Amino acid sequence: MPRPPRADEAGGIYHVLNRGNARSTIFHKDDDYDAFGRILAQGLKRYDVEQFSFQLMPNHWHLLIRPRIDGEMSRFMRWITATHTMRYHAHYHSSGEGHVYQGRFKSFPIQDDDPFLTVCRYVERNALRANLVDRDEDWRWGSLFRWVSKPEPDPRLLSAWPIRRPPGWKNRVNAALTKGELEALRKSAKRGAPFGDEKWVTKETKRLGIESTLRKRGRCHPKKENQ
Repeated sequence: MPRPPRADEAGGIYHVLNRGNARSTIFHKDDDYDAFGRILAQGLKRYDVEQFSFQLMPNHWHLLIRPRIDGEMSRFMRWITATHTMRYHAHYHSSGEGHVYQGRFKSFPIQDDDPFLTVCRYVERNALRANLVDRDEDWRWGSLFRWVSKPEPDPRLLSAWPIRRPPGWKNRVNAALTKGELEALRKSAKRGAPFGDEKWVTKETKRLGIESTLRKRGRCHPKKENQ
């Protein structure tokens, strides 16, 4: 089945994620997380991209970004994953031993109001959901930790949000998302479908030419009867 087209336009906000090959660990120690943070910082200087939220996990990562030029998200992500793969193999002397990542990154567009806040909460509470910390702001390799550590530690990775951050944000992030919110987010991640209210999603999928991301996946043709 051909891949659906990927939305990647200037001014759009996107949730981007990728995993280690076969869900294998890609960050084995603190230095690995810090090294990836430096790669992110270099990429944000090389490419016209803003980053609003992120979380690095042992075998995957999440970024919430906005490209300022059409196609810039893809260029940014290709550079990030290629650079990290090259440095990973060099550090662990693992060249020729297989892929670091499962494949190309996944992404989906996000409506820039309440849905944006929902995705930020989802991204920033990954470590708590995985029982790696008691409070999400304690996870050093995420945007919530950086936001509460004013001024933001070097290298700086975060841009100002496109909307106002609600009061009591730390507590909102530490509160669990609803089952419906989680299911909707996972569906968008799997299919690359826009995440927002129904009217906005319908409009964006048509405008971007990605209506196929909303269709149920299955057989393209009816199953033939046995002769």
